Amino acid sequence: MADKQSEWQWATVVEASEIATGVLRIELSPEQPTPVKPGEHVDVAVELDDRGDERSYSIAGASASGDRIALSVYEAPMSRGGSRFMHGLSAGDRLRITKPLQDFPLRVGAPSYTLVAGGVGITAIRGMASLLKRLGADYTVHYVGNSPERMAYLDSLVEEHGDRLVPHITAQRGRMSVAELIESVPRDAELYMCGPIRLMEEIKRTWERGERDMTALRFETFGNSGWFEPEAFEVSVPQYDVTVQVQAGESMLEALENAGVDMMFDCRRGECGLCEVDILQVEGKVDHRDVFYSERQKAPNKKMCCCVSRMAGGCPGKPARVVIETS
Repeated sequence: MADKQSEWQWATVVEASEIATGVLRIELSPEQPTPVKPGEHVDVAVELDDRGDERSYSIAGASASGDRIALSVYEAPMSRGGSRFMHGLSAGDRLRITKPLQDFPLRVGAPSYTLVAGGVGITAIRGMASLLKRLGADYTVHYVGNSPERMAYLDSLVEEHGDRLVPHITAQRGRMSVAELIESVPRDAELYMCGPIRLMEEIKRTWERGERDMTALRFETFGNSGWFEPEAFEVSVPQYDVTVQVQAGESMLEALENAGVDMMFDCRRGECGLCEVDILQVEGKVDHRDVFYSERQKAPNKKMCCCVSRMAGGCPGKPARVVIETS
């Protein structure tokens, strides 16, 4: 297990209210306030049905001193329990959180910026947009959502950013064209994005095909949406003589941990690659849900990030199966 040396503290829920369909804004008062920078997040200790675990949530807003921070949490239909726990919080509850952590820094000084948020990914993008406005930077915010009712902070973003905010509302105009989006981005711009993995992957592929500078593409993910609906599958680790069933509501990493396998990991979001395992054999399809590998690296199905990626394509009585080797 990786150790981030994170500083944990207690925080009290000041207020919890629904700000969009399925999205709960949770305002916290941490015991050790720390000023928050755009792109920062906190890890939260959540209580699941049978165990404790950790989840990461972008900070959607904070006071200048950091004595109040806000998280915006979408209750995912296929939640593994974290968002369900968060949606059960109310004023007065106490929970453990880390001090703000930075995995998604905004680099000040680029010629121009394009910010892309998908759904609740706006929580990470919102603070960046506010800072860029205060700095007088050249920026555009693209906000993608199914309907206005499900798009948190939409009205306040329109008020704050005016025509620099471009809403892409699927129910009104259909699916956003990623090709057209990238075509509109200046060649010298930096693009920051946060949202579902499918959207992020399409943007990455289009950006790369346009022979753009990959170091100018920066991202943070939330959730772990894949190409297939999650289903139970089997994973075997011959080096430890272990075979376990991975249920639809848990990750391969969690199932192996529960079986006593000592696993390496860090982000649990498919970003860092520390949980990489070698694939020795597959029966079914590998559902790569990470943003660590490029499409070229994923294609041979030789490796996978076990914190988010899964197997799919099984049939009744014979689930999909993967045989792996850990580091």
